[in-house]
Amino acid sequence: MKSTNSLRWCLAAVLSGAALALRAASAPAPSAPPTAPAAAAAVMTPLEAELAAVASHLPGAHPGDLRTTPIPGIYEFRQGAELVYVTADGRYGFAGDLYRLADRSNLSDARRRELRLDLIRAVPESSMVVFAPPQTRYTITVFTDVDCTYCRALHKQIAEYNRLGVKVRYLFFPRSGPNTESWSKAEQVWCSADRQAALTQAKLGVALKSAVCKPNPVAEQYALGRAIGLTGTPGIVTESGDLLPGYAPPDELVQELQRDKIQGKPPG
Repeated sequence: MKSTNSLRWCLAAVLSGAALALRAASAPAPSAPPTAPAAAAAVMTPLEAELAAVASHLPGAHPGDLRTTPIPGIYEFRQGAELVYVTADGRYGFAGDLYRLADRSNLSDARRRELRLDLIRAVPESSMVVFAPPQTRYTITVFTDVDCTYCRALHKQIAEYNRLGVKVRYLFFPRSGPNTESWSKAEQVWCSADRQAALTQAKLGVALKSAVCKPNPVAEQYALGRAIGLTGTPGIVTESGDLLPGYAPPDELVQELQRDKIQGKPPG
């Protein structure tokens, strides 16, 4: 699932920031502080210096947010798993997919999958609510909202997903945001002695009696969902980093996961 609104927002933020930088550049330059930036620059590799120069035109950007593309003078700028492309001087940018025409590879989509996996790998399974089969054939990471109708439909069939070899790793994404009932329910699930049972009960509409505990991972997981471009639930991330558009019955999901293993892996 691609978030056009997120991409547009990302591009708008980059361009508006760049415009501010250009206006500031036309003003008289203040006196340089008594620091030694030249010494720091001297230890940069040529690529690091190149990316630092591009980042200097994009307020709030860091060199690590940028990388080169196969097109000279065009740079990838990422925010979470969302991408835009910018020129070296920060004057122009565009959102969209970059293709390698020789083999019709979607380089942008492959990069998004890579970034999603990097973000999700940083979350240990001990911070997830996991429903695993005896033998795992496929693993999916599911951003879920306790009150989401399709999230509940998916969870009602959790035993069938497991029977088909699908390991389901839940992360919390209460769509209503902080300080809402759905958010509190997610925290209650996490703070329960038996999180699997609590999640099942909450998705059946049963009121939980557990108190909200601190700290809990709900806010971090919600931010992670935003970072990967999630706009709805359930948001299913496959082992290749693909983001599936939502609920699918067990048989259909397994077919999709089979295709994902064959076709969906990012190119080396």
